[in-house]
Amino acid sequence: MDTSVVNGGISFWYADDGLPAVREPLDGDTSADVAIVGGGYTGLWTAYYLKKAAPFLRITVLEQKFCGYGASGRNGGWLYNGIAGRDRYARVHGHEAAVRLQKAMNDTVDEVVRIAAEEGIDAGIHKGGVLEVARTPAQFARLKDFHAHEQSYGEKDRELYGARQTAERIRVADAVGSSWTPHGARIHPVKLVKGLAAAVEALGVTIHELTPVTEIKPKHAVTPYGTVRAPYVLRCTEGFTAALKGQRRTWLPMNSSMIATEPLSEQQWAAIGWEGLEALGDMAHAYMYAQRTPDGRIALGGRGVPYRFGSRTDNDGRTQSATVRALRDILVNCFPSLAGVRVEHAWSGVLGVPRDWCATVTLDRSTGLGWAGGYVGSGVATTNLAARTLRDLVQQDSGQAGRTELTDLPWVGHKVRKWEPEPLRWAGVQGMYATYRAADRREAGTPDVRSSRLARVADRIAGRH
Repeated sequence: MDTSVVNGGISFWYADDGLPAVREPLDGDTSADVAIVGGGYTGLWTAYYLKKAAPFLRITVLEQKFCGYGASGRNGGWLYNGIAGRDRYARVHGHEAAVRLQKAMNDTVDEVVRIAAEEGIDAGIHKGGVLEVARTPAQFARLKDFHAHEQSYGEKDRELYGARQTAERIRVADAVGSSWTPHGARIHPVKLVKGLAAAVEALGVTIHELTPVTEIKPKHAVTPYGTVRAPYVLRCTEGFTAALKGQRRTWLPMNSSMIATEPLSEQQWAAIGWEGLEALGDMAHAYMYAQRTPDGRIALGGRGVPYRFGSRTDNDGRTQSATVRALRDILVNCFPSLAGVRVEHAWSGVLGVPRDWCATVTLDRSTGLGWAGGYVGSGVATTNLAARTLRDLVQQDSGQAGRTELTDLPWVGHKVRKWEPEPLRWAGVQGMYATYRAADRREAGTPDVRSSRLARVADRIAGRH
């Protein structure tokens, strides 16, 4: 790897906007009405909406590093309407219930944009939608099925493009078609999380950073510096959940890695297009995701090394050289005119994956313990919907409100079995992504429109279907 590449340092987004001044840690035992564990998007949005709804509530947020240290400060900046587990919810609860969930996600994109404007958070938001491209016959067949499937969940404003229309938006090499949804925006993740943390504090919420929670139990959030006692303790820890006592097999911390190029010249952008600032993805099994950043770079990500043995997480985003090279290869493969472009930053982070790949929101009324997460990489928007749902569940349980449209959504109270113990967990994830990559290589070398059988094998290993 080029030694000029900044590797880790949390993420490019922090290199661009600066690390925050860290707030004071917890100093002894205390009490609250609601204790929130985790200072990422889920925890901060939950604190925001609860405090807005009930200003009298004493809310304390506990964060092990600083707000936005995890996936909220490292993601690809896709604010979009994807949600993990929708098809499973349709099978269990009926199609109409899943349609309601999808509509709520569509609306959530606009909700985040609205609140950011209302709170004066300049997060580089541009609502250009999401463009997902196909570059092989098999990918194009999947794309058409995907497009029709999304329309069946009520996305009637989604558009299907051929090669020419795709190139009019973004000139991706060998693109034969694409699907575009307006329900997506490009954002600067760190500017959003910093602004949200400041807004939450301004409302009167207490945030303690450098305060790792080691155990959550009814009415207690236990840290090395003291215990917060509260009727409601909400776990909002996503990919870091496995570090909590008793939670090692709850959600798998899936690793995702990214690179950011140097700023591109006007001539380079003219060759690529991308004037609409769409979020860009593809239909590969081991897919990539990208955005045109507010300062004129391309930030592009993929899975890299997908999982570390024993549910370990990375050290401040440092990324293997082979992963950086692989992501750069994807970049140049999509945009050959950028063969000489420099990669200036590489980083990694973890996202939470439940065993059935379904995002969930839950409040146990008997214990006051609640949680939200398992977003499987779709968390930038989903965290907001999850937070508003947790707000409604807490208000419902405390008698401040009744049932709402959000508390009736099919992901509420969903139960998921635990992941297998090691080494089965590690072997399964490594085998799954190796098989997806092999499927992509096989599809790239054939005119066959059928998806590789290898991908179906990987889906069975994953438990996605």
